[in-house]
Amino acid sequence: MALKQPENSLLGSESDSQRTLYPYVTGTSVAALKYKDGILMAADMGGSYGSTLRYKSVERMKPFGKHSLLGASGEISDFQEILHYLDELILYDNMWDDGNSLGPKEVHNYLTRVMYNRRNKFNPLWNSLVLGGVKNGNKYLGTVSMIGVNFEDNHVATGFGNHLARPILRQEWHENLSFEDGVKLLEKCMHVLLYRDRSAVNKLQIAKITKEGVTIHQPYSLKTYWEVSAFENPAQGAIGSW
Repeated sequence: MALKQPENSLLGSESDSQRTLYPYVTGTSVAALKYKDGILMAADMGGSYGSTLRYKSVERMKPFGKHSLLGASGEISDFQEILHYLDELILYDNMWDDGNSLGPKEVHNYLTRVMYNRRNKFNPLWNSLVLGGVKNGNKYLGTVSMIGVNFEDNHVATGFGNHLARPILRQEWHENLSFEDGVKLLEKCMHVLLYRDRSAVNKLQIAKITKEGVTIHQPYSLKTYWEVSAFENPAQGAIGSW
């Protein structure tokens, strides 16, 4: 017969606390940059169930308040939890009705505290976040990891994009990018990620935020070319290949 834990036991029962031990449905990279008039952000719409690309219409970019745009990599359900947190934050801010509204810097700071707080509870939200926005003519772009590591920069990327897209952005970004050139640069990054990231899907969205507001464009696909010999036989010439 199993012993029942007393209600005031330090151990408690197994149902008292639950943790996300491993992410189930995840999204891959988000890339974003500042351009002449505001912020551009790109993400594909894939949702992977483990190593299976199960969902192909997952939106991972959401506007918040009057000045902010959020993109997320990682566990989709944890991203939905973060959206609930932000809904409550924006509602509380609007309830003051004082003519002020939270800007992207304030929302980013809030997210860094949320992620770090959950990490300290050993119950992290399994996401890497990108937060961009424009307020009073000032462009802001920052990122925060699942353990609260955060910074702001002229261009950021999460997931595989942090390794494959950032070098391209460092080389080709400049502060006077037009909207068209900014889109082309993000598409170049997404092209590389599509070829190299097994979790990427050829269905992406581009979003922009300016002083006029947020626009999330309709999904579309990139033109690809898979006839390169390295793609046809990637193991050819590799040491130990069969």
